[in-house]
Amino acid sequence: MPRAPHSRVIAIGVSYHTPPNRVVGALTSMLEQVEGLAETPTSSVRIVGFAESSVTYEIREWQWRQAFANADGNWFCFVIERQNGDLIGFAKGIPYTGDLPDFAGELNKIYLLREYQRLGLGSRLIGYVARRFLSQCIQSMLLFGEARNPSNRFYEALGAERLLTDSGEFHGGYGWRDLRSLEARCPIE
Repeated sequence: MPRAPHSRVIAIGVSYHTPPNRVVGALTSMLEQVEGLAETPTSSVRIVGFAESSVTYEIREWQWRQAFANADGNWFCFVIERQNGDLIGFAKGIPYTGDLPDFAGELNKIYLLREYQRLGLGSRLIGYVARRFLSQCIQSMLLFGEARNPSNRFYEALGAERLLTDSGEFHGGYGWRDLRSLEARCPIE
């Protein structure tokens, strides 16, 4: 299944003689000067590896315009904006084609500006995603996140179950086997 690109990753090698905080600061400053690039979600700079004579940094830039331009109908995204058009948050759903047979939909991305969290908007976004999947006869959904993300409590409060490996380890996956029950927990009005 083709996936629309959401970010561009640029790798940069820098000499070990350059302090990492100066590199990250310079690259972040550069990102802030490119119009429309370092907007929400924030572009990022991070160390991703060490070569023989350099440190490798990664710049990740978000490219939603390209993703929407290449929309093939295989994914959907709900967006919340301020009246002036500034982004508040979004949630993206795609069909799930991985190796967990109990799930047919994937909450691929969800994001909400910090100042808009704990106002019910995240639940509304997930409610819209659940309803869209149900309208496509998809009855279950999962998401893959970070195991230590504080947002995991939010998913658990909405009835998501932790997806464990065969050895009982948790790596950040959550699932809803019945989207009707999730729909009931997430009013959209």
